Amino acid sequence: MPLEMNREVFITCAVTGSGGTQDRSPHVPRSPKQIADSAIAAAKAGAAVVHCHVRDPETGAPSRDLALYREVTDRIRDAEVDAVLNLTAGMGGDMVFGGIENPLPLAEAGTDLVGATERVAHVAECLPEICTLDCGTMNFAEADYVMTNTPGALRAMGQMMTDLGVKPEIEAFDTGHLWFAKQLVKEGILEPNALVQLCMGVPWGAPDDLNTFMAMVNNVPDDWTFSAFSLGRHQMAYVAASVLAGGNVRVGLEDNLWLDKGVLAENWQLVERAGTIIENMGARVIGPAEVREKLGLVKRAPKG
Repeated sequence: MPLEMNREVFITCAVTGSGGTQDRSPHVPRSPKQIADSAIAAAKAGAAVVHCHVRDPETGAPSRDLALYREVTDRIRDAEVDAVLNLTAGMGGDMVFGGIENPLPLAEAGTDLVGATERVAHVAECLPEICTLDCGTMNFAEADYVMTNTPGALRAMGQMMTDLGVKPEIEAFDTGHLWFAKQLVKEGILEPNALVQLCMGVPWGAPDDLNTFMAMVNNVPDDWTFSAFSLGRHQMAYVAASVLAGGNVRVGLEDNLWLDKGVLAENWQLVERAGTIIENMGARVIGPAEVREKLGLVKRAPKG
């Protein structure tokens, strides 16, 4: 992909994620109302796209409950502010081995492994404009945990998303994930004008040094749209890096809890700061209508 600064940038806010951050900040939303309210505030601050997981409202643990997704979706669509809705489809691929010497049976705690259709059930129910497709299996931080996305499952899920008219956002945690994503386009499972999120600094995927980032960018086809993020204190640095490399940006509490050292952030504050960086670089933050036109999305109406 030729390197040219992006002058028309959209911001994605990753509102809550599924990591164990629910007790590390009071601003990490848990209930559908809290998640939707935080997404709406982020949209008011300039996020064109809101990326949502759901959590158990009582414990904050990650969930795949269709009713929770339905409530979040309806609340966001009923809001007075417009936003492109992006739901995760990464849940249901969590595998925790039983231990170093006895990997089987799998540990019940943390394992959430279901079939492709069940992983996409909430997408079929809610029909967001975008949903994520984590394009590879990966050792993911914890000692015995594997994020599981086999080629067969990805082909099946990708085809379901395409058939539903929901645009997959390819989440690429390493260069091999981009390689397989290009294969999905070659096979006609994904549309040629693909959307990809470059996920930097997630243990144990692509580290967030600039050499690795540029290797990722250079593996994105010219006719794709990409966005990028990094974790923690590097989140805002990657706002600038992605724009300079020709991409869009993602911020939010899924990836970073802090506004400044010792200051816990809210989602809208992270979006506002990202917008300031983008505009100070001489670029323009674009809104949801322009994103829909750029990506070929169709706005969904509130249910009923």
